Amino acid sequence: MEIVTIPEQVLATEAARALIASLEAEHGSLIFHQSGGCCDGSSPMCYPAGDLMIGDVDVLLGKVAGVPFYMSQGQFEYWKHTQLTLDVVPGRGGMFSVEGPRGLRFLIRSRVFTDAEIAALREAGRI
Repeated sequence: MEIVTIPEQVLATEAARALIASLEAEHGSLIFHQSGGCCDGSSPMCYPAGDLMIGDVDVLLGKVAGVPFYMSQGQFEYWKHTQLTLDVVPGRGGMFSVEGPRGLRFLIRSRVFTDAEIAALREAGRI
């Protein structure tokens, strides 16, 4: 039987990690949230820690570059079978996300977990 480790549910590219480090130097501790709401809500949004209230309906997927990444429960139900990778590209992102004034925006890339990874996540109570 193949032993499968519990996969991380959210990762970050080197470009995203570099931007996070720069934003932390400017804003201090950060959090990410992806709500799935209208307008900017379907994009990953980056906020100074404490600027967004995390509620009981938010799921902590993990940390990227040490920064907690939350997703609303409704979004999580849609995305729970995928591994998300936080990336950064040129362009205008969410108006409330702290990277916006830099002419960059965070975005999500994804891949579907394998059956073995899904089983490991289920066994760990992660999905």
